[in-house]
Amino acid sequence: MTGADAMRVLVIGGGIAGTAAALGLHKAGFDVTVFEAHPDTAEDIGAFLTLASNGMRALAELDATDAVTAIGFPLTSLRLLDSEGAEVMHGPLGESEDPALRYRCLRRGELNAALQGEAVRRGIRLRHGARLVSVTDGPDEVTARFADGTTATGDLLIGADGLNSTVRRLVLPEVRPVYAGQRVYYGYTGTAPVSGPDGAITMVRGSGTAFGYAVSPAGETYWFARAGGDPLPVGAPAEPSAVLREQLLTLLRKDATPAAGLVEASAGAIMVTNATELPLGTGWHAGRVLLVGDAAHAASPATGQGASMALEDAVVLAKALRDLPGPAAAFAGYERHRRPRVEHNISVSGGLSRGTRTPSRPAPVMARPAEPDERLIGQLAWDVPLSAAPPEPR
Repeated sequence: MTGADAMRVLVIGGGIAGTAAALGLHKAGFDVTVFEAHPDTAEDIGAFLTLASNGMRALAELDATDAVTAIGFPLTSLRLLDSEGAEVMHGPLGESEDPALRYRCLRRGELNAALQGEAVRRGIRLRHGARLVSVTDGPDEVTARFADGTTATGDLLIGADGLNSTVRRLVLPEVRPVYAGQRVYYGYTGTAPVSGPDGAITMVRGSGTAFGYAVSPAGETYWFARAGGDPLPVGAPAEPSAVLREQLLTLLRKDATPAAGLVEASAGAIMVTNATELPLGTGWHAGRVLLVGDAAHAASPATGQGASMALEDAVVLAKALRDLPGPAAAFAGYERHRRPRVEHNISVSGGLSRGTRTPSRPAPVMARPAEPDERLIGQLAWDVPLSAAPPEPR
C-alpha cells in the first residue's frame, strides 16, 4: 500500500501517543499527517516520566530505540524504603539485562521532541499550531476543521490528544475524566545528595504519602509524590512553588525518610496535577474515528504505565490496520486486543491511588513490575500478524 493507494490517516495530537501512532502507521505503509495544537515541541517540558520495559519494547518495534535512548537515563533496579527510611526490598527492574529494554527516566517534553524529530526524519508531515474545532465523519472520509479555518480530509482520524481530548469531546461527549483520589507533585534537585545504588529508582512507602526518586548520572534527582486530598479546582491559577513545597513538606516530615530533604532542596519549580482516570468501558471509536492513549484509557499515574501503554497502542493499531480487512474490523480487533490490558492498568493504578486516602494505612507505592508477558510480546512483534495473537485474558 504505497503512493496514491495508501490510506490517509489524520492523527490529532503530537504528543507521545500521537507521534508514536504516526511512526507505526507510517511503517505499515499509511499516508499519515500529525496535527498538534501546541506551537512547538515544548508542551509539558517540566514533568518527567518513566518508560517501562514494555514501552521500550514497543519503541523497538517502531525502530525508535536510538532516538529515545539518546535522552534521559536508564533504571535497572527498584528499591523500596519504609516510613523510617529502612530498605525493605531491592531487586532488578523490568528487563534490565537488555540495554534496549531497560526502564528509562526522562522529561516528557524531551520525549515528545525526540519522537517528533524521528517522525519528521522519516518524512511524516507534522503541523504545529493546529487546534481542532470540529470533526465531520462521513460514509467515505472524515474531515477535521481547525481554529485557523483550515481543514484536512482523510480516510481515518486518530484522536491522540490526551486526557482532555477534543476528539473525544466531539465524538463521544458523554465521556468525562474523573478524579482518582490523589494530587501528584513533581520536582527536581541537584543539591541534595542521596544514598543508593546507581540506576535505581527508590520508592518510599510513607505513612500517608507515596514518594519516589531517581538520580541521573549528572547528579540531578528527579522526584515525585502522591498525596490524597481534594482535587485541584479546575481552571484555578497554579499555586506558587513555595506554597506547594510547604504543603508537601507538612506531609513528608511525618516520616524519617530522604523525601523531605529532597523537596526542601528543590530550588526550581514544583508542579502539581490531579491523578485522573477515565471510567472503565469508555467508548473508543465512532465511525472513522478512533481514540488511543490517554484520550481512550487514561489511568492514574501510580503504576507509571501511561506512556508505555500509549506506545503499545501505536504498534497494535498499526498492525490491526495492516492485517485486518478494513477499518471497522481493524478498530474492533484493536479494541479486543487492547481493552483487557489497559483497563486492568486503570483498575490497578486507581486502587493504588485511592489506597493512600486512609491515613492509618501505609501509602502504597507502585505495582510490582511484572515479568515479560509472552502474549504481549507476540502482539507487539511487528512480523507476527495481529490476527495470530489472541487477546489477553484478565
